[in-house]
Amino acid sequence: FLSAVVLTAGKSLWELVVEQFEDLLVRILLLAACISFVLAWFEEGEETVTAFVEPFVILLILIANAVVGVWQERNAENAIEALKEYEPEMGKVYRQDRKSVQRIKAREIVPGDIVEVAVGDKVPADIRLTSIKSTTLRVDQSILTGESVSIIKHTDPVPDPRAVNQDKKNMLFSGTNISAGRAIGVAVATGQSTEIGKIRDEMAATEQERTPLQQKLDEFGEQLSKVISLICIAVWIINIGHFNDPVHGGSWIRGAIYYFKIAVALAVAAIPEGLPAVITTCLALGTRRMAKKNAIVRSLPSVETLGCTSVICSDKTGTLTTNQMSVCRMFIIDKVDGDHCALKEFTISGSTYSPDGEVHMDEKLVKCSNYDGLVEVATICALCNDSSLDYNEVRVGEATETALCCLVEKMNVFDTDVVNLSKIEKANACCSVIKQLMKKEFTLEFSRDRKSMSVYCSPNKPSRSSIGNKMFIKGAPEGVLDRASDQTHQRENHGGNQRVGVRAGDTLRCLALATHDNPIRREDMKLEDCTKFITYETDLTFVGCVGMLDPPRAEVTSSIKMCKHAGIRVIMITGDNKGTAVAICRRIGIFGEHEDVAKKAFTGREFDDLSMAEQRDACLNARCFARVEPSHKSKIVEFLQSFDDITAMTGDGVNDAPALKKAEIGIAMGSGTAVAKSASEMILADDNFSTIVAAVEEGRAIYNNMKQFIRYLISSNVGEVVCIFLTAALGFPEALIPVQLLWVNLVTDGLPATALGFNPPDLDIMDKPPRSPKEPLISGWLFFRYLAIGCYVGAATVGAAAWWFIAAEDGPRVTYYQLSHFMQCSPDNPEFEGLDCGVFESPYPMTMALSVLVTIEMCNALNSLSENQSLLKMPPWENVWLLGSICLSMSLHFLILYVEPLPLIFQITPLDVTQWLMVLKISLPVILLDEALKFIARNYLEPGKDLFSAEFHTGPLLWIKLYNIIPPFPTPPHPFPSLNTLSRLLSPTTADSPPRIKRTFFFYTHHEFEENNNKKNPF
Repeated sequence: FLSAVVLTAGKSLWELVVEQFEDLLVRILLLAACISFVLAWFEEGEETVTAFVEPFVILLILIANAVVGVWQERNAENAIEALKEYEPEMGKVYRQDRKSVQRIKAREIVPGDIVEVAVGDKVPADIRLTSIKSTTLRVDQSILTGESVSIIKHTDPVPDPRAVNQDKKNMLFSGTNISAGRAIGVAVATGQSTEIGKIRDEMAATEQERTPLQQKLDEFGEQLSKVISLICIAVWIINIGHFNDPVHGGSWIRGAIYYFKIAVALAVAAIPEGLPAVITTCLALGTRRMAKKNAIVRSLPSVETLGCTSVICSDKTGTLTTNQMSVCRMFIIDKVDGDHCALKEFTISGSTYSPDGEVHMDEKLVKCSNYDGLVEVATICALCNDSSLDYNEVRVGEATETALCCLVEKMNVFDTDVVNLSKIEKANACCSVIKQLMKKEFTLEFSRDRKSMSVYCSPNKPSRSSIGNKMFIKGAPEGVLDRASDQTHQRENHGGNQRVGVRAGDTLRCLALATHDNPIRREDMKLEDCTKFITYETDLTFVGCVGMLDPPRAEVTSSIKMCKHAGIRVIMITGDNKGTAVAICRRIGIFGEHEDVAKKAFTGREFDDLSMAEQRDACLNARCFARVEPSHKSKIVEFLQSFDDITAMTGDGVNDAPALKKAEIGIAMGSGTAVAKSASEMILADDNFSTIVAAVEEGRAIYNNMKQFIRYLISSNVGEVVCIFLTAALGFPEALIPVQLLWVNLVTDGLPATALGFNPPDLDIMDKPPRSPKEPLISGWLFFRYLAIGCYVGAATVGAAAWWFIAAEDGPRVTYYQLSHFMQCSPDNPEFEGLDCGVFESPYPMTMALSVLVTIEMCNALNSLSENQSLLKMPPWENVWLLGSICLSMSLHFLILYVEPLPLIFQITPLDVTQWLMVLKISLPVILLDEALKFIARNYLEPGKDLFSAEFHTGPLLWIKLYNIIPPFPTPPHPFPSLNTLSRLLSPTTADSPPRIKRTFFFYTHHEFEENNNKKNPF
């Protein structure tokens, strides 16, 4: 029965390392390195040293990738380890005679123990309160609920057995902190049975899903491995007839090993070794750009995942709102005429804890010292208060009381000169003036029965003042008005309650303010008996009422609008009540001003009462969930993922950690708990929703750039494969060797590929719907396009080597037959009479082939500036980093050509001007070829044709018809169908409709092209 939360042992370091080599592409590369190492061991002559370069470099790449992978896995496990921080170490219990308290270790507490807690204690178990030994008991439950305001507890039964944790006011939860008071209760759950223990179990059971990019690269690796295997086997089989050529000494074994080495070289050429490094670099650069926008990304692959986010589930407090309560409206009693009274209403500017703001009435600036009622309001707010403002706008104390302090400073009812004061002095200047006039003797704390609190004050200088002792009261309007004096009760209650009702509907939290001008003497009060407090707060004089709210962030409305244009659904998930949540949703644009929220807003209870199918439909349509618990968040994420939605989930408490870990993008608040941060992929330094939208925009730009350099690298590897395949199939001498291929893949190609990550984002990047996670990295047309480019690269490389042998002035000028049968060259063979067989081992053809390959790749990098735009419309200087990388890559190529001993290592030799001119003649046409392919794509292929191809090919005929109706992107002259048309088409197949189409429907129904709905339907 020990109550310690059992933490299962994590994976060992060795297990984590082994997991990094489970990827098929990595295993092929590892196999190629091992085989290359064995072959290098038996190498003879000058090639012995260079033969070891290839396996050594491959192993270094694999080790680097493994280190990064293990580091990321360790970070994921830290989320569970961080829970230890909230485990209490000691607890106080009554045992044996139950008369004296004993301090024992928290893990030894068992259900049924009588436990005592006091201010400063960490609750050692889930406890049902039986008695409170102080006026009030306040508990900080922020780690479980995410709400920063401490909760007042009581011992009364909670009649609802399905109440959420926020409503269980008679329960203390393990790991929470006692803010004020002392109490006794019975331990009802310990260890893993506690609420925090359940969260830990859920986190441990949640497996991290691979990101869409990782899945695409896995699929690419699987397809590539199959192609590599087939080509390698084909090359080896094609050359079986050459196994006993004279060059191999007539030995079949030597011939077989030689062509086996060729097959290994082919495998090395086909695998883009530089791709992991380039992707990591691009994502790292993206994280730096995001960090400047206050989005700190913990997991590199998540940068790309942000780009296909289709749903953002956001907290309300602190993310969509400022988390800074502020008084925005107030009214006071003005004139009393018989049974009626006139009220004056004021508005207050400023929505933060900064004391800067003004008071207005009917949009006119008001001097508060001219109104006695406002002087009374300021006095009550300053004295009935234990909070203060810090000079850097940080509150000290409860949010409500801090907002009242801020109001006093804005009102400045005594016209205090604050112009020449420092920030520190100015923060509490007006409150200090009021506190100098009246001395607070004692406080009657808040209690549930009277719903108010009060302070008993006396004048600091009674000899100079006609004011005697007074009580100042603030509390719930209904409670304060009910205890107003008989003379004013009826008129105040009528006017006050009417105005309060209006403000409550406007989501304002209302506090009534009152005074007691003739309280009973202090000596006659029994302060130890809190049940008597209500009798001391009778016959009150109602002064006025203040309305406050946690205002929405100023920039959130525009960000919500941007999300709608981008086809991203925003869902508010909050622990607040449904009315307040819906009202905030209307303010920021999640709901329209008069939109019917039926089946679009749910409480946690309402969601639980639905059937499984109804819950699924609710998650498909809802945009607001209120009074939710941790389990609700996780369930919502699961339903959204079942629609193929990529979900971003925000959170800050321990309770949010399972949902953060389960979502594709877990976003923790910078002010959140360590557990939430450890379970997340991204941290918002400023806790601002708009930062999420900026990160999504950056993620989309990164993905677009990533597609360009991935395709660039793939086309390069296709060219290398074609080169090796052609030389083997035609019987030519090797045009490229493994060490040269590694140099091209890692260094020469790596620099331009990285620079492509700096391509500027499209201007309309946030006007397009989210891309589907199932969208192929390379569509059918693009595969053909880059296959065509790759074939040209391979043919040009082999052609450059063949040119030196056959046509170069300083070459041997051999015949095609002699070149294709060079392995049969011997003094005894009449076909090679008068020819020195050593020319077939000359470094010149390899140098020509390598130089053409590098030069073509630089031209190909320029082609990758845009997928379909011509270089004439998007010139190279649009990305200066790319031009710089091309210059650097060519410089490195010159380095290995002309600086000893590098030519020896790479088995190449310097070229003269004539040879370089031929390299350029062979290389430059690749630009013309790609321009022709771009022209075809722009003018003869339907834009976006591949966007839905996977789903349309597998879906019913209806989707094909719908695809013909809806243009991929709504641009003139395409007619736009009415929403009725779309609804009619979608309604019969809602259950079977591909989620991608539903998201497209959402995009169109929320896009600016809604104006076309009123036009005549062309269908």
